Amino acid sequence: MQTEKSTYRTIKSISEGVYKEKGSKFIAYAVACYAEEEAKKHLDSWRKLHYQSRHVCYAYRFGLDQKVFRANDDGEPMNSAGAPILGQIQSNDLTNVLIGVVRYFGGTKLGVGGLVQAYKSAAKDAILNGEIIELEVFEWVQITFDYSAMPAVMNILKKHQLVMKEPLFEAECSLMCNFTLQKKESIKQEFLGIASVKLTSLGVY
Repeated sequence: MQTEKSTYRTIKSISEGVYKEKGSKFIAYAVACYAEEEAKKHLDSWRKLHYQSRHVCYAYRFGLDQKVFRANDDGEPMNSAGAPILGQIQSNDLTNVLIGVVRYFGGTKLGVGGLVQAYKSAAKDAILNGEIIELEVFEWVQITFDYSAMPAVMNILKKHQLVMKEPLFEAECSLMCNFTLQKKESIKQEFLGIASVKLTSLGVY
């Protein structure tokens, strides 16, 4: 039986890198990212910021098993942009990360080899300028409960110092929180010991 991974490597906060070649400028952004929809929002913001650029190429990789990934050349010759960006993610053993590289064309064609070097170098610079961190993996859970159960739920959250996200306190309350993999089963049993509490797993990340 395969042991469940308890940590992963990603970028702490958004970082930038730059590479220049024959008048072309390549601006790279590296950011922690967990899903395709989140990646689209980052890419849209970079396209709006750099609306005069020719290309916004990118690569991402998600998940503990690192099996969800994509590389996109955004109009550059096939495998000349997305693949070398993804290569930098792989060589640094990163996951839950997105790297986008904006290109401003300088008037001189670089050729496929030149493009590969440029996109690789820009992505590498963004990673080097950032901070790689190793994060503990959690199971994220949606907790729903009646308003009357709130004190008991809050006591468990405080006892285990759990992170609470997206709280909604109405007649039926809900919130998201994270359980460490080592303690998740025992903490779940504590919550399920409270009347009206329901737990829905949102995934491990």
